[in-house]
Amino acid sequence: MTAQPLASFRYMTFDVVGTLIDFEGGLISALSQIAADQGVSLDGEEALAHYRAARYMPEAQLFPDDLARVYTVIAPKLGLDPDPSHGERLRQAVADWQPFADSVAALAELKKKYRLIAMTNAQRWAFEDFNEKLGYPFHAAFTTDDTGTEKPDPAFFEQVFRFVEQEGADKNAILHVAQSQYHDIGVSRSLGMTNCWIQRRHAQPGYGGTIEPAQFTKPDYHFTSMAGLAAAAEAGPS
Repeated sequence: MTAQPLASFRYMTFDVVGTLIDFEGGLISALSQIAADQGVSLDGEEALAHYRAARYMPEAQLFPDDLARVYTVIAPKLGLDPDPSHGERLRQAVADWQPFADSVAALAELKKKYRLIAMTNAQRWAFEDFNEKLGYPFHAAFTTDDTGTEKPDPAFFEQVFRFVEQEGADKNAILHVAQSQYHDIGVSRSLGMTNCWIQRRHAQPGYGGTIEPAQFTKPDYHFTSMAGLAAAAEAGPS
């Protein structure tokens, strides 16, 4: 089955943390600084594995406030001091997380043709900082504070569907763009959306800091960068 042409979409919805913002790089950098201050050498992939396990505990709170709790869970496993002050430092470091090198330019190009909507599992306070770094490209934005839930809960997506319906469109007018198979690609397929997987970890094994899906979902579109998506949209039909 041939994917719906890129030119036919009115909207592109985006996962933000991990797709547009370098979540793994930012997390490892902040943990490495904390570790260095304590004279500890940090293995980034090991830290991501421990983060992933801690982040999806039943007692997890909203992201990124939950980073303060996560730190106290993973610190002993990494040989770090578990004092809560370091956890708060990790949470505050989110303000320093940066976009991937191609995110800002790609979004600026895509904004010329599509209405861009952010769909993020981050809280509004963090999203506002990310949005500024990304150049304010979004037509609308949905955070966990707005939706009261997190992806992959279909209820998050349903709120976006209702929004575009108010603008005279439906989910067939949306291309959902994300790096997480677990949070985005699988559920968007189950909801009948056309999706685009940005495989940010294409040069690395495993799922890093993101939970592994129960099963892999083959996306409708697949790129290893946002630049690839922007170029394909600019090229139009072959």
